[in-house]
Amino acid sequence: MRTAAGGFTVVELLIVVVIIAIAALTAIPMMSSADSFQIKSAANMIAADLEYAKTIAISRGQTFSVVFDKATETYRIIDDQSGTVIAHPVKKGFDYIIDFRNDGRLNKVDIEDVNFDTTGEVKFDYLGSPWNGGGNPLNSGVISLRAGQMTVTVNVEPVTGFISIVQ
Repeated sequence: MRTAAGGFTVVELLIVVVIIAIAALTAIPMMSSADSFQIKSAANMIAADLEYAKTIAISRGQTFSVVFDKATETYRIIDDQSGTVIAHPVKKGFDYIIDFRNDGRLNKVDIEDVNFDTTGEVKFDYLGSPWNGGGNPLNSGVISLRAGQMTVTVNVEPVTGFISIVQ
């Protein structure tokens, strides 16, 4: 009686090759869309931080600003009463400064343009209404982001301070 020799059949090898091919076809698009993930994350983060600044302005009854710096790819939330950057509510012991260049989750994203009536700053008053950096009611608020060939815009509406993301 003959015993079966150790090894793989052609069918088993084909199944393994098909599984590897499917895994590769799934992974390749994910690698190429890193820009897409980062720019969407950055836009969502900016929108959430603008909402946070508006919310604390309303809850504390005072003005808070979000100041963008295109040159350093950063933005920060400032308590206008004290003139200082607020503490980050989640990262205890850190100031509320977001740095795209030094954050591996956002380093492919560029802050391409910030325009709050020609200033790089938006203020939210005790009613949640947006003002430009010059202290006048906001007429137009736009933050433009770019990652590779993708662009996303975060808008702040006058009067209401409604924040939206346009892709």
